[in-house]
Amino acid sequence: MLPLLYYYFWEIVIFYNHLPFYLYKVEIKQQINENKLSCLWYNSFMDKKYEKISQDLGVTLKQIDTVLSLTAEGATIPFIARYRKDMTGSLDEVAIKAIIDLDKSLTALNDRKEAVLAKIKEQGKLTKELEEAILSAEKLADVEELYLPYKEKRRTKATIAREAGLFPLARLILQNVSNLEKEAEAFVCEGFETPQEALAGAVDILVEALSEDVHLRSMTYQEVLRRSKITSQVKDESLDEKQVFQIYYDFSETVANMQGYRTLALNRGEKLGILKIGFEHATDRILSFFSGRFKVKNAYIDEVIQQSVKKKVLPAIERRIRTELTEKAEEGAIQLFSENLRNLLLVAPLKGRVVLGFDPAFRTGAKLAVVDATGKMLTTQVIYPVKPASARQIEEAKRDLADLIGQYGVEIIAIGNGTASRESEAFVAEVLKDFPEVSYVIVNESGASVYSASELARQEFPDLTVEKRSAISIARRLQDPLAELVKIDPKSIGVGQYQHDVSQKKLSESLDFVVDTVVNQVGVNVNTASPALLSHVAGLNKTISENIVKYREEEGKITSRAQIKKVPRLGAKAFEQAAGFLRIPESSNILDNTGVHPENYAAVKELFKRLDIKDLNEEAQAKLKSISIKEMAQELDLGQETLKDIIADLLKPGRDFRDSFDAPVLRQDVLDIKDLKVGQKLEGVVRNVVDFGAFVDIGIHEDGLIHISHMSNKFIKHPSQVVSVGDLVTVWVKKIDVQREKVNLSLLAPDESN
Repeated sequence: MLPLLYYYFWEIVIFYNHLPFYLYKVEIKQQINENKLSCLWYNSFMDKKYEKISQDLGVTLKQIDTVLSLTAEGATIPFIARYRKDMTGSLDEVAIKAIIDLDKSLTALNDRKEAVLAKIKEQGKLTKELEEAILSAEKLADVEELYLPYKEKRRTKATIAREAGLFPLARLILQNVSNLEKEAEAFVCEGFETPQEALAGAVDILVEALSEDVHLRSMTYQEVLRRSKITSQVKDESLDEKQVFQIYYDFSETVANMQGYRTLALNRGEKLGILKIGFEHATDRILSFFSGRFKVKNAYIDEVIQQSVKKKVLPAIERRIRTELTEKAEEGAIQLFSENLRNLLLVAPLKGRVVLGFDPAFRTGAKLAVVDATGKMLTTQVIYPVKPASARQIEEAKRDLADLIGQYGVEIIAIGNGTASRESEAFVAEVLKDFPEVSYVIVNESGASVYSASELARQEFPDLTVEKRSAISIARRLQDPLAELVKIDPKSIGVGQYQHDVSQKKLSESLDFVVDTVVNQVGVNVNTASPALLSHVAGLNKTISENIVKYREEEGKITSRAQIKKVPRLGAKAFEQAAGFLRIPESSNILDNTGVHPENYAAVKELFKRLDIKDLNEEAQAKLKSISIKEMAQELDLGQETLKDIIADLLKPGRDFRDSFDAPVLRQDVLDIKDLKVGQKLEGVVRNVVDFGAFVDIGIHEDGLIHISHMSNKFIKHPSQVVSVGDLVTVWVKKIDVQREKVNLSLLAPDESN
């Protein structure tokens, strides 16, 4: 006979499975009114939240409070980062966003804790230990695990068995009474017509209870994390025509070592029906965890353990693990995509050049568009430069291209990198032999077709075909990558990896943030910017941006920042947030073409008075460079960081933040993969950075791959530590596969490589 305490223990386990907990309230004011939460507790709650943010992000409590307070007042991230440095301790956009996001995440976590606690309290099952456990839970998944035994369930086999009065029979199984089959006869009823069926129902009760044991589930989760392997097998090879997933046809990797891009690859392969994903567990070890809960054994208890582990707990843990692996992989992929996009947007513009956009095609002909130095379209044309065009058509195309170069003074040809790109490149290189002063660039045209078919493109060029709009986009993308790329959905721009396999909501939010950040760091010419570009300026939206364009079309060029206030629906708050990022080269006030905010104009006027500056000439610059920041900031009642930024803007009025980044590589000849030799030294442009390496345009049809192992003699965690999208790099040919048109490159010279 087992001790009485053991029976009580199992009654508790079967119905409750008690664990720790704490009651949070979200609608603070409402709850204070209802006397459910004290102000003292609320302050404690906020303190803990701030401490958590501070610990995770490495920021001070003051910085957190400042950021959240400014955000609550309607300040935008770019505005806070640029014009409230003295208040935030010079936090950048990424740090500010991280604070805001983590605050939202912690609030959402506490909201869920509140809801869970309220439901358990209603059941009369809330204990102090349970409160403490939920309070300490840092993941939403952990909260849900704690809540599982108390969660309202749909009718299960165990539910039906309990309703049929089989709980006492479950207790008898735990007692290991002799002749259970005989005892079960007393429990035969409707739905459980035989002793065997009654015993099966009792087993269901115990299975549900055991499978909801939070401690056992936690042990199993940790075991799977440390020792289990995720596996994949080929399911239908016929669906993988290009053998993209070949390396995953027989794949195995420990969960702890799983890399993000592999996770996303497995997910995609499974979704396409090519792969079957599974797990390999140390099942005997996990079964022993569960077996240890029983001081007695019998066939029914063994069945309870087997079913609990294999049918309930492990499948649930596997789902959680895969969800967590996917979330981690998505986070990494989105971060990488965002970094790539940022670097692409910051590619230096080729200002003041007449550019010919060349949109290649085979059968339908190449679409050409010439734009002047400001991006204004001058002319469009269609030529047939490559086969299947006839020799006559190709010769005619050469003459037409030469005529356009001569007539419009074309300085650079921008060739899209899509279909027929390299064939068109060879054609252009041939023509340019007669124009040594003209160069060409291969331009990543990803998203150009998306833009060309968009409503925005139709508004800009209502009389042009989609293809001709695309040629204009390609030309403008070279002149000002940022201004053109903002017209395109960031997901269509073609950097990153597995962008279609991650959370589209999270991806869009992250990429939009990148675009907003870069646009505001660079600044926007209010008189030339498109509504698409203006809409990314802090404080502006689609309606206000369209109103700005409409206003300048009706009233003429805007000649001062003050005039911007006259734009319909552009209120005081919008002006405060946007003004510093809007540039007006036509203004008589030089400050209107700098990053100096109008709120500081009076201070700058006083600065000029103290330094006797009337013009920003060399003498004035010398005076500005020589001042004591600390002393002058005190005299002007400005923050030191604010004054530093003001002086930087005054020293280089109208500067372009992007001029410090690499410009595109200009070419005049073309390479073929057959021209390459192992060990050959080449110059190239990084087109994309992924988890396992980087793709580089070296002037052949397909971009070459630098594997992470060929980037440095030192260990690196990620390729982004070495290269970025848009970088100009020197590479050496490592391996050539002519048949598959694959080239492996190295950043290490042959004598540096292993």
